[in-house]
Amino acid sequence: MEKNIKVLFTSSECSPFVKVGGLADVVGSLPVELNKQGVDARVIIPLYKKIKVKYSDKLHFLGWKMVHMGWRSLYAGLFSMEVNGVVFYFIDNEYYFNFDQIYVDYVFDIERYCFYQRAVLDFMGDFMNFEPNVLHCNDWQTGMMPMLLDCHFKKHGYHCDVQTVYTIHNLKYQGVHSIDVVREMLDLPDDYLREDFCIKDKAINFMKAGIVFSNSVTTVSPTYAYEIMTDYYGEGLNYTLQKYAYKVSGILNGMNELEYDPSKDEKIPMKYSLKNYKEGKAACKKSLQEQLNLDVNPGAPLCAMISRLVDQKGLDLLLYVLEEMLYDGMQVVILGTGDPYYERALVDIANRNQGKMCACIDFDSGLAHTIYAASDIFLMPSIFEPCGLSQLCSMAYGSVPVVRETGGLKDTVTPYNEFTGEGNGFSFANINAHEFLFVTKYAADIYRHKPEVWDKLIETGMKGDYSWKKSAGEYAGLYSLITGIPRIENKPEAPVKEAKKAEEVPVKKDEGKKEPAKKEAKKAPAKRAPAKKPAAKKPVEKKASDKAADKKPEA
Repeated sequence: MEKNIKVLFTSSECSPFVKVGGLADVVGSLPVELNKQGVDARVIIPLYKKIKVKYSDKLHFLGWKMVHMGWRSLYAGLFSMEVNGVVFYFIDNEYYFNFDQIYVDYVFDIERYCFYQRAVLDFMGDFMNFEPNVLHCNDWQTGMMPMLLDCHFKKHGYHCDVQTVYTIHNLKYQGVHSIDVVREMLDLPDDYLREDFCIKDKAINFMKAGIVFSNSVTTVSPTYAYEIMTDYYGEGLNYTLQKYAYKVSGILNGMNELEYDPSKDEKIPMKYSLKNYKEGKAACKKSLQEQLNLDVNPGAPLCAMISRLVDQKGLDLLLYVLEEMLYDGMQVVILGTGDPYYERALVDIANRNQGKMCACIDFDSGLAHTIYAASDIFLMPSIFEPCGLSQLCSMAYGSVPVVRETGGLKDTVTPYNEFTGEGNGFSFANINAHEFLFVTKYAADIYRHKPEVWDKLIETGMKGDYSWKKSAGEYAGLYSLITGIPRIENKPEAPVKEAKKAEEVPVKKDEGKKEPAKKEAKKAPAKRAPAKKPAAKKPVEKKASDKAADKKPEA
């Protein structure tokens, strides 16, 4: 398919190569879908040690440069590889990236990603043999790039047509360091070191620079885009975001359907679909109960939580009411790692309630998939949640989510309405432990006593479309808006063919013999079918232009 908008994604992590959080899932999945929709989307990330070891025989060396870092010039190599139809580039430097872990030390990470950002901009264009129309930056590790593009390149006539999109995945982590150190590493001119540009609280703030200098700012859900402009969720940048609200929009994340599909998942005890989910989930539940030494009780509501164990995820709310949930007859499984305080507290409660609860202080991908498939209720009492992936996965596997109404959770989970029967989960509004408890008990009661209602909740969740298709279309429209390049719609000319068939059918039906049909064709005024083709195409073309026009970022 023809592709006319070129996009280069920059990120510190990307699935399937390296993953720490949801950022990796987005950068690994979104470009795949964009390529299907007529956008030439590519990705560039650091060449970490684990990538170099695992993919050494597949990496293609493209060349090297010396990248300026203050008074030093450092080697940067450029490698490439194609996966799932997407071209990935990798920045090589063993001093900065030859570590087993992705993130090393916060102060050193600032330096590492300063180097990475300068190297990407140096390689872009002729050297890479790819000049993007859009540079799509993600989170603080790439926040300085829109500003560097402006002060080091565009002012000197380079990359003048490159527009920038800056996506905030989590506003809490902003990339903050001293002015003198960052100015020296990035060679920043004094006229850019301003409070209204990149300085906040007498330090350089990478995320603030990204917001100010990018052409468009996106977040990973519409509700989070609104929340971060308030004092409570704004993390000190709410006034900056309010000032640039005209270019801020929220586009909901999708889910990797290739990885999370119970009908094809090799990691779960029994595959199942909408047709046989009762048998499938029952088998998975029994298997998980046996595996984790829980009481094998098919009637007990099995509640699950797969999460980083940090305060953002609502662990304080959970701990406050967890034993009441167990006393009520629920079983609880927690999987994740994080703050040692939460790890110890969960293990202590599990030890006091053996057979009812298991705290797995680990991250095991196979176990995570089994928990999605086995659980009846999925818990996400998050204090804030930019988008959230777990609630989408849980619904795809027929586990009904209980969430707090914040960020992407509010955008994706519709609370059950007992009067209309609508909904795909349960939700509560306030940061209140007992509100969370009562909603969870309400869900457990429906599970026990109203199986027909519960089945409908499961089926609604499993039928949901959580793919990247819709979100990728919104991003493609945004790229078209900021570049002025018309978007190519990835739609077959089905309306044209249908119109053609509609006109051919009467001819075949009315005239049984071949000869009269030919004569009828000769008598017809100079091929009307082709004359009508533009009319059939017009709605499609109009829709495409409308879509591009409608993608203007909203406050």
